[in-house]
Amino acid sequence: MRSFVSFLALISLVSASEKPNVLFIFADDMTYEAIGSLGMTEVMTPNLDKLFSSGTQFTHAYNSGGWNGAICVASRNMMMTGRHLWYAQKEEKTMGKRRLWPQLMSDAGYTTYMTGKWHVRMKAEDLFDHVGDVRPGMPNQVKAGYNRPLEGKKDIWNPTDKSNNGFWKGGKHWSEVEADTAVRYLNMAKNDDKPFFFYLAFNAPHDPRQSPQKYLDMYPVSDIKVPENFLDAYPHRKVMKAPHSLRDEKLAPMPRTKRSVQVARREYFALITHMDTQIGRVLDALEKNGQREKTYIVFTADHGLGCGHHGLLGKQNMYDHSIR
Repeated sequence: MRSFVSFLALISLVSASEKPNVLFIFADDMTYEAIGSLGMTEVMTPNLDKLFSSGTQFTHAYNSGGWNGAICVASRNMMMTGRHLWYAQKEEKTMGKRRLWPQLMSDAGYTTYMTGKWHVRMKAEDLFDHVGDVRPGMPNQVKAGYNRPLEGKKDIWNPTDKSNNGFWKGGKHWSEVEADTAVRYLNMAKNDDKPFFFYLAFNAPHDPRQSPQKYLDMYPVSDIKVPENFLDAYPHRKVMKAPHSLRDEKLAPMPRTKRSVQVARREYFALITHMDTQIGRVLDALEKNGQREKTYIVFTADHGLGCGHHGLLGKQNMYDHSIR
């Protein structure tokens, strides 16, 4: 946080025309290994690959982790407040003061924008100049999306079925809506004399992992590799109160089967590739508007995900795949 404050101090000394724009793209539940150019060649992320090849990769950023449910709440509070996890709840009581990230950017001369997942107690509208299509912590859950697939039984869950709502609630996939809003705001920003700070927070690839059929078709179940450290049951699951006290661990049946992990990873990868397409649309808009060369672009996530490693599906553990 000290380095960030120093950065703010430096940019506050230059004129508005010289200050860089800042586009911060935040994914949800996206493990470090789920990007093609970072070694996971099984996942197709052409737009992120292109972005990473033209920039700097920080490969060992860690979230604090834990066995509690909403790891993402602490992560996002830390991001907004610049304080350690243990101070996040205390900081919520002082959020009305001009101490939060978007407020600091505003004080430094930026017009601020936000769309997508929020999951911070204070209203986004009170922190950003322009806010659109704010989404909750996660899409609505459907019973059919849990404890699946069961061996010998038909899987009644369909990731493309819009009647289940979830990412389809409202009729259009949330990732597409968030990208639509981002493009619209970028078109506004190109006519602004002030630089912009844009907080673009996708709900993807959090469950329920729903995406259009064309993206699922990119990943045949039989082609999905099972992690080398696959276990049918995590040996310390009772200590961490899984699965009964951890929602994420209820997504697939216990004991785990290789097929259930293949299905989970297929839907995870498809949702990531769909999000990558939407990120490509945003980056194209930057290019078209002549904003790309003046924009610092940061892509990261609130934390990672187990998704079949060590018999785990969620992020409530201390392995690299979930905290890195």
